[in-house]
Amino acid sequence: MLLAPALQACAHGASTGPCPDPHGHAAMHGHQGAAATGDQPGYHHRFDNPAQWAQRFEGPERDAWQRPDLVLSALALAPDARVADVGAGTGYFSVRLARAVPQGRVWAVDVEPTMVRWVLDRARREQIANLTAVLSSADDALLPEPVDLVLVVDTYHHIDARTAYFTRLRSSLRPGGRVAVVDFRLDSPEGPPVSMRLAPEAVRAEMEAAGYALAGSLDTLPRQYVLIFRVAQ
Repeated sequence: MLLAPALQACAHGASTGPCPDPHGHAAMHGHQGAAATGDQPGYHHRFDNPAQWAQRFEGPERDAWQRPDLVLSALALAPDARVADVGAGTGYFSVRLARAVPQGRVWAVDVEPTMVRWVLDRARREQIANLTAVLSSADDALLPEPVDLVLVVDTYHHIDARTAYFTRLRSSLRPGGRVAVVDFRLDSPEGPPVSMRLAPEAVRAEMEAAGYALAGSLDTLPRQYVLIFRVAQ
């Protein structure tokens, strides 16, 4: 999540201390249950072993509830699209995006240098020439050029000062560019503590305050919603 390490969850490989036992979503996001202080900004854990966690973040268990196939289908990307994967972590979506836009380019964006290095190495290992990685700051994705889509998966609820963040992000969108937010339903059995979750209506209100308008949505994922925004006219 192009945010500070405090904004990243273990699931994305960008957190701020030793991760807890990595079974289930609580470990993925560095949330240790509703009884802990997971609703407090900065309550995340550093993640220093990307290879170990990649095995868990990218297995069939996640595929079953994340449904990357449905997400990519909803995005309807052109083969030459330019895409930023914000909060990319180990590249779960970045790799899929790169394969979906063979004539385009994908930037995996993360605040953790270990994750940026991991994705760069992964792109070389898997010979994905159109995938690269960007080290972002806490309040700016630092994209090298404008993109057609910014994808924010399992990350939006970690971002501090979201209205300011996404207002700034508008300058990184090409004409007609979109921002897609994928996050957890309030009643999902997976996800961060309920106190950290946001209803889709709340996300829409924040994005509208940042100058966007809802352009589409998907509500068929098992545990998540997808909201797609464009800059308001």
